[in-house]
Amino acid sequence: MAERHPREAALRRVHGPGALFAAAYGNVGSSIYYALGVVAAFALGLTPIAFVIAGLIFMCTAATYVEGTVMYPEAGGSASFARHAFNELVSFIAGWGQMLNYIITVAISAYFVPHYLAVFWEPLGDGPGDIVGGIVLIALLALLNVKGTRESARFNLVLAIADLATQVVLVGIGIALVLSPDTLVGNVDLGIAPTWGDFALGIAVGMIAYTGIETISNMSEEARDAARTVPQGTGMTVLAVLVLYALLPIVALSAMPVAQGAGGDFTTSLGTTYADDPVLGIVENLGLSQGLTDGLRIYVGVLAAVILTIATNAALIGLSRLTFSMGQYRQLPERLRQIHPRFHTPYVAILVFSGVAALTILPGELDFLATMYSFGAMLSFTIAHISVARLRVHQRDRERPWKPPLNVSIRGYALPLTAILGGIGTFAAWIVVMALNFSTLVAGAAWMVIGIGVYVGLRRHQALPLRETVKVETLTPLGVQEVEYRSVLVAFDEDDPFSEETVVTAKTLAARRRRAIHVLSLVAVPANLPLDAELADRDAAARSKLERAKLICGQRVSGRVAHVRHGGSGQAIIDEARALKAAAIVMPLRYRDGAPLIGKTLQTVLAKRPCRVIVSANPAESSGGAAARPPAGAVTG
Repeated sequence: MAERHPREAALRRVHGPGALFAAAYGNVGSSIYYALGVVAAFALGLTPIAFVIAGLIFMCTAATYVEGTVMYPEAGGSASFARHAFNELVSFIAGWGQMLNYIITVAISAYFVPHYLAVFWEPLGDGPGDIVGGIVLIALLALLNVKGTRESARFNLVLAIADLATQVVLVGIGIALVLSPDTLVGNVDLGIAPTWGDFALGIAVGMIAYTGIETISNMSEEARDAARTVPQGTGMTVLAVLVLYALLPIVALSAMPVAQGAGGDFTTSLGTTYADDPVLGIVENLGLSQGLTDGLRIYVGVLAAVILTIATNAALIGLSRLTFSMGQYRQLPERLRQIHPRFHTPYVAILVFSGVAALTILPGELDFLATMYSFGAMLSFTIAHISVARLRVHQRDRERPWKPPLNVSIRGYALPLTAILGGIGTFAAWIVVMALNFSTLVAGAAWMVIGIGVYVGLRRHQALPLRETVKVETLTPLGVQEVEYRSVLVAFDEDDPFSEETVVTAKTLAARRRRAIHVLSLVAVPANLPLDAELADRDAAARSKLERAKLICGQRVSGRVAHVRHGGSGQAIIDEARALKAAAIVMPLRYRDGAPLIGKTLQTVLAKRPCRVIVSANPAESSGGAAARPPAGAVTG
């Protein structure tokens, strides 16, 4: 019997733990290039301790996200958890906080790219060069995302490994050449350098170093075996960043110790001179020869610029996916999630929020950007912790494929200790940021008031209740009929025109062997959109191929439309064939300028074929039917 496909099978789950780690580390690992200087400006000699405490809160937050994500492997993170635990209004508040996180991540990552490229041209390291450079980068990436960008998990993994190796090398050199326990102890004068308030603010701002935990949650709908891969990918990320974020500040403060200025103020050049490029500051103060220092500066400058550019782009993609998702749940106006008629990307959301990110760069206030990120992140993290804890009470019998090891019994309910401690930590950090930064309190409150106002106005206009979940109707895959015998799979990539010859070939093969025909019609979804995005015209075109196949072969045809990422069609066809235990795959051969075109999808299927592959060739297609049509042929693989 063929395997019956559930609804979620329409979303291709292709990412393993390595791809999830690369995506998360690309965001989390990139933040050290700016977080180190920002935190050192507040926490001074206690910067390593601030990062360790922030890291412990991050561990608890990661555990919360893993438990919630494997329960509900869907994009949304804290907004998704809040929807299931509370209602749509709380979900919106969490999602709007995430929106602020993404906007600030775009702004702060783009702002630091020119500072690291200043190794080639010094004006980029100061205003207005850094501001102009950051805004130009955002504009270019916004246009790239409007046109459509393809993510490469393999490329991200290579960069993640290169960045990780670079930071390990810097730590190793620093421990060998500059590490000084006496200097580290002398850097601290408790209550004075830093003050307790600045130290608390340093911990709160230190959470900016752990941007990116939402990334794994948002990719969970594309993960293979989420119950296994999500915990593994998250665990790898947590381990890597905790170790490095504890050791790098130790090396940095050994090389750039805290000193008292003429006015009595305590500072470290890590948080002043090198605040805009702290990792370059480490390189320049390791005591290496001038030649090695210059070479390492160029290497770190280029690597940092590339990593930060990718982080900026990833945040833009996250912004567009989040906007689209919130629009699907009637949380944002429909106009924001409008799809470009040619490029099929949410261009309005990309342009609007890229503009907001560019505006936040204009003042050139790094501390403001950092504290604003903490405002949004701590709010959404706190809601995530509370939501997962509440789900333990209200959905206590629901299967949880993964739970953190530490749980406490309260009134008969097993509550996760990580969610309790993490929630206390993130909520305290949120209060500290607002209490010690009045400008952040005002700007953050204004952001939330504007968002809630838009949400309430939209819901009232649409005559919808504020708390009820109402989702826009999206693609519903055609039900797969259960077949009695092994099936023949007919696969159409989105770029493939409907081929009558291909379907007839499958019909002949199936009739001879009395086997059913299953049609898989694929739609490639841009990286800017969630996989379950509503693409009405393209989904309709894909469904029409199924209906035309039924006209040829009758009711023996079953089929469905599946959404895949660009480049994932070949693997999707292979997975489908294995799930069906198909005896043969039949695919059309495309032509370009009269010559057969063996595309990437066909190459992948032929290289990994799980069964017999039959390629239906019709040379007449290349001439548009102008000449007499020779009989179609079939190439067997």
